[in-house]
Amino acid sequence: MMKTIAVIPAGGSGKRLQSDRAKQYLELAGMPVLLHALRVFQQAEAVDEIVLVVPEKDTAFVRNEFIRKYQLTKVSRITPGGSERQDSVRNGLNAIGGDCDIVIIHDGVRPFVTEKMIDDVIAAARREQAAALGVMAKDTVKEAGDDDFVIRTKPRHNIWQAQTPQAFAFAILKKAYDVALHDKYLGTDDAALVERLGIKVKMVAGSYSNIKITTPEDLIMAEALLKNKSVDDVYLKSGLGYDSHRFAEDRKLILGGMEIPFARGLLGHSDADALIHSVCDALLGAAAAGDIGRHFPDSDPAYKDMSSMIILARVAAIIAAKGFSINNIDVTVIMEEPKLAPYAGQIISNLAGVLNIPAGRINIKAKTNEGMGFTGRGEGVAAFAIATITKRGIGNDG
Repeated sequence: MMKTIAVIPAGGSGKRLQSDRAKQYLELAGMPVLLHALRVFQQAEAVDEIVLVVPEKDTAFVRNEFIRKYQLTKVSRITPGGSERQDSVRNGLNAIGGDCDIVIIHDGVRPFVTEKMIDDVIAAARREQAAALGVMAKDTVKEAGDDDFVIRTKPRHNIWQAQTPQAFAFAILKKAYDVALHDKYLGTDDAALVERLGIKVKMVAGSYSNIKITTPEDLIMAEALLKNKSVDDVYLKSGLGYDSHRFAEDRKLILGGMEIPFARGLLGHSDADALIHSVCDALLGAAAAGDIGRHFPDSDPAYKDMSSMIILARVAAIIAAKGFSINNIDVTVIMEEPKLAPYAGQIISNLAGVLNIPAGRINIKAKTNEGMGFTGRGEGVAAFAIATITKRGIGNDG
């Protein structure tokens, strides 16, 4: 298993907030801003440890009033911050040592981070080595000179506003910070330092409510967001999928995107992967987008012997185009033999890679039918799947 450590810089002084208290300790809905973020990382299954970076004078206060009081057991180290955010993150990275595969950085003054954001950016970093959360720019972006006259208007469709969390292979981010220190380069975020190494950073969709508390207006907006949850509520939908195929001679048995050793395979127009087909129908059903037969008819020669993993990727694109994110998939495969359990881990990995979601959101179960029915007689395979998908905005089907 890959070890993931979060570094949470919270070394600010609150100067821009014009407050006598550092912004990370200001109360938001009766709880310090920093604690809102820490509790989400404490609950996130994808995070193994937390390194918290605070002003040196605050170390004892944070240990007593945050770590012990709220039982934040994942906080393994508290390290002093620096004069700039970049210095604080560097101190956090140095505190880790080498026992880390993925490091995720999150500003302690972004209280609206969610476990899904954490999962999504970590999953992307595991695949791509570098990933950053962000949102697409809503307003027209203009570049001006020192005299405030417009030089050019940038195309808005590919402009992202970066947020945190951002996640990276630990060795890459450590090198990026070492190089920046040597070059005396000060970046505006962690991704900028990695980009200087020539490494591509994958952008991952975040949320417009994932604001950073920097100014007095930000604190007012944060209070409003908490009072009006519907601004960023999650709209949850679910779908049920089913598929079955009969066994046939001279066919490979393909389930979950992999070949399972067996004397017979499944008969179908494509590769007859009943497991994948049930997942596709569950996802399409959840999004009210028809079924696999409507999008990939068996009368179309283009799909003859096609890998169902390709079909699954196209279904994922349909879901994304409707504004949904995949939250969870649960599959039950019914067949007498062969045993599917030894391959469940690889199947989960296959699906997670294509769907661009963490493996922890996918579950695979295998059952026999106790000799009853067509599956019990060994005539074929049946698969059931349930999928849940989410999007922002109550009642917005898209």
